[in-house]
Amino acid sequence: MESKDYLKDISEIKDMMNKSSRFISLSGLSGILAGIYALIGAAIAYYLVTTYSHGVLTLDGQIFRLCLLTLFLVAFLSVVTGIFLTTRKAKKNGAKIWDATSKRLVFNFLIPLVAGGAYILIILSQGKYGQSGGLMLIFYGLALVNASKYSIGDIRYLGHVQIILGLIGALEPGYGFWLWVIGFGFMHIIYGTWMHFKYDVKK
Repeated sequence: MESKDYLKDISEIKDMMNKSSRFISLSGLSGILAGIYALIGAAIAYYLVTTYSHGVLTLDGQIFRLCLLTLFLVAFLSVVTGIFLTTRKAKKNGAKIWDATSKRLVFNFLIPLVAGGAYILIILSQGKYGQSGGLMLIFYGLALVNASKYSIGDIRYLGHVQIILGLIGALEPGYGFWLWVIGFGFMHIIYGTWMHFKYDVKK
């Protein structure tokens, strides 16, 4: 009996240490919705480019600005939805939403993301936009991997997939849009569904 009690105590201590060092309130449903937002945004951008720009996108054109606005709205909705659902889950589980662990998570996530965003804006200003889709995937994947040590470790797998898709996009710029759709759209839905049933649904 004593050995079983020791094992139980060790398991409980391990769980407490894991919870104190990792932010585990991320919602799988927010990943699903982020993927849906990305697919809707991609559909809008594809319609704008093929209908009003004859499949050609110029950096100083109105269609390009509308596509950027669509991309911004997708990112904004994804962030707002993620914050709302994660906050709701944290309150439901009696966990703090903004503590030292969540601060480290956000900080480590933003470092590659902000650096990548700045780099993409620089090359866009130079008229080089062929690899922008692949670069978005690469830097987003790096951000996920960098933040995974402060959250549910499974997000690093999503990060690895995004990096691989981004590298393929760098090799084949002509498929950058469709790889973006797969990475930000379908992979988010697949990952979010997996995380929802693994962590959110009570067994």
